[in-house]
Amino acid sequence: HVQLVESGGGSVQAGESLTLSCAVSGLPHSSYCLGWFRQAPGKEREGVAALDRDGTTSYTDSLKGRFTISRDNAKNTLYLQMNSLKPEDTAIYYCAANGRTICLVTGNWTGPFDYWGQGTQVTVS
Repeated sequence: HVQLVESGGGSVQAGESLTLSCAVSGLPHSSYCLGWFRQAPGKEREGVAALDRDGTTSYTDSLKGRFTISRDNAKNTLYLQMNSLKPEDTAIYYCAANGRTICLVTGNWTGPFDYWGQGTQVTVS
């Protein structure tokens, strides 16, 4: 039974930082591409970042430099470090896993990702 459980969301002021975590169980964590997506009210889900098995990363261009994706294979946990948060970063953040060879985020494309968490709310004011 595959489970992805996000945590770490909350309400912060603009300019502050937040780190999201995603605990992964039921699949060989180190053998999967893992990613973060977000969905703001009234908008489509969009890719934030992806991290492949070999450490290769993919970021949405507009978030490069502020967001950092990482994983701890020993803890089966994925992280998203978010710095200099802006009100437009307000959204529900989801982690996802994908066992295919494609490991990237681009726009609203979620196709390769098979497993999803329930999401964690991030509010920036």
